[in-house]
Amino acid sequence: MSQSHDQRVSVVWFKRDLRLSDHRPLQEACNRGKVLCLYCFEPSFWRAADADGSHFRFVTESLMELREGLRGRGGELIIRVGEVREVLEELWKWTGFQDLWSHEETGNLLTFNRDKRVKSWTEGRGVRWREIPQTGVVRGLKSRDGWASLWKQRMAEPLAEIPERVECPDRLAPGNMPDPQDVGLEESTKLNAQKGGAKLAWETMHSFLQERGVGYRKEMSSPLTGEASCSRLSPYLAWGNISVREVFQSTRDRIMDVRYAREEGRALDKRWAQSLSSFEGRLRWHCHFMQKFEDEPEIEFENMNRAYDGLRESEFREDRFEAWCRGETGYPMVDACMRALHQTGWINFRMRAMLVSFASYHLWLHWRQTAVFLARHFLDYEPGIHFSQFQMQSGVTGINTLRIYSPAKQVVDQDPEGEFLRRFCPELEGVPKVYLAEPHRMSGVLQEKVGCQIGKDYPRPVVMHREAYAMARQRMGEIRKRPEVRAESFRVQERHGSRRRGRKRKR
Repeated sequence: MSQSHDQRVSVVWFKRDLRLSDHRPLQEACNRGKVLCLYCFEPSFWRAADADGSHFRFVTESLMELREGLRGRGGELIIRVGEVREVLEELWKWTGFQDLWSHEETGNLLTFNRDKRVKSWTEGRGVRWREIPQTGVVRGLKSRDGWASLWKQRMAEPLAEIPERVECPDRLAPGNMPDPQDVGLEESTKLNAQKGGAKLAWETMHSFLQERGVGYRKEMSSPLTGEASCSRLSPYLAWGNISVREVFQSTRDRIMDVRYAREEGRALDKRWAQSLSSFEGRLRWHCHFMQKFEDEPEIEFENMNRAYDGLRESEFREDRFEAWCRGETGYPMVDACMRALHQTGWINFRMRAMLVSFASYHLWLHWRQTAVFLARHFLDYEPGIHFSQFQMQSGVTGINTLRIYSPAKQVVDQDPEGEFLRRFCPELEGVPKVYLAEPHRMSGVLQEKVGCQIGKDYPRPVVMHREAYAMARQRMGEIRKRPEVRAESFRVQERHGSRRRGRKRKR
């Protein structure tokens, strides 16, 4: 028997927005009557190739906190396992809800098609579905001209207040949190991954803006110093424990505090101003890459610059791919970063770029397979950023500078003492510092002496850097000269290129 339909009921569908603060769909729905707050564990979503048990655990941790917060305001979080359209049909029959509220989502093809099915269902049932932006991404954008101004306007909007009271329809079973196996996943193996929840998101942001972030601009490039000096907000942004707008406005407040402190002559580390400015720029960058994906979702599967089609696809080497996935390439910085991801689900941005660069240029692997693998291992996997970045780092946009990282140079530049390398590649513990970047250069006698025999205790290089680098530069140089590539690059620039003028830097 269904509930009486004499009172207006709205459903707030939580997706990648697992928070109470700055949640306009929740605020709007609460202003109109009774609210059914829903999170749906969709088997099709969790069984997809880019999903992982670590994502599932982070989401469930976030949902437990969200449920507690809603209950404290008289509401409830309804948990269901099933495809959204079928779950909504069930709830509609019970409550007769008239409105569906959610945030806009720049997701992958799977969630895009899911949303189209939901749209069809709402139209068939006469339910009004209202989607509200939560980032700087603009749907239906005709041109990137003026996008930066639109982004600033979005970020300056007042934050949605947390409702004091959430009135929930009666007699609906709240539902239990499923186990990973219920949706086709295995338990997370990332025992050192960050925990989910809005409380931790705000604590992480506060510690960054007040303490950890002082050396951000200089220290973010190293996997060693970046562990503490980077914001570490990325998973909280990806799963919506905190909004980009909340982070932006908190950062602006901190920038003003630093400015006033300087004007008043108060003692404050001079590095704060530049570090906060750099971080603020990366918040815009966050939405800039998501906008690319919103404008051209095909780049989840296709080269952004179609003239690069066929560049690597037919030369995929499974043995090289497997070595890269396991962190057994014979290049310590590549291997240590990959093993860190297996344990923690996080590595700093430059090392992510290096991993993609090494796979794309040294190993000559097509980006699609490597992108899906890293999507599973990035706890902060955000499709809009992920696939846009893969296109750029693998060199198939035609508008970005080629960046072919030397793994050995990254050791010298980012971990000269080998602290990070030895933590994640303990078999290199006895290797002298001078050989840490390229342990295969040790003599056989030295290998035996330090207890690290190449090919036995630590892998031989899957490719030789000098030859692989030269080959990649040659092949990329040749294709970039082709008229069709240049023509297609012009199209890409017009559609996706930043309109911001570059500022000259002192070198």
